[in-house]
Amino acid sequence: MEIDATFWATVALILFLGVVMYLKVPAMLGKNLDDRASKIRSELDEARKLREEAQTILAEYQRKRKEAESEAEEIVAAAHHEAEVLTAQARVKTKEFVDRRTAMAANKIAQAESQALSDVKSAAVEVAVLAAQDVIASKVTGAAADKIIKSSISEVKSQLN
Repeated sequence: MEIDATFWATVALILFLGVVMYLKVPAMLGKNLDDRASKIRSELDEARKLREEAQTILAEYQRKRKEAESEAEEIVAAAHHEAEVLTAQARVKTKEFVDRRTAMAANKIAQAESQALSDVKSAAVEVAVLAAQDVIASKVTGAAADKIIKSSISEVKSQLN
């Protein structure tokens, strides 16, 4: 019987498979694959947890951003309201100031009118006294005339003032 190369290749294959089985290579390969699958599973779980944490943090920051925007809007609204109040107060104070100044001007005008009237009366008295002096001086002469003029002048002055 002639043994050909196919026979020896088959024997070598069977011996190889026997050695592989004896050394428990399939179990080691299975264990390595299981370990790798377990490691990949744990990495996926960790990635999932990190993703959930990131989503939680993102949601928190979005909530804080909305709160900050809301607070900013409230601050702007309060500033607008305060500006309106200050504008209204400024208008009222300006009107009061103008009214006070108008009243002061009216008082000054009234005082000026009163002073002018007094000055006109005083000037009229002096003119009347001088005219009376001239008239009396032209009609009355002597010591009696001086006495009459002096008493008349003081009487006119006291009555007109």
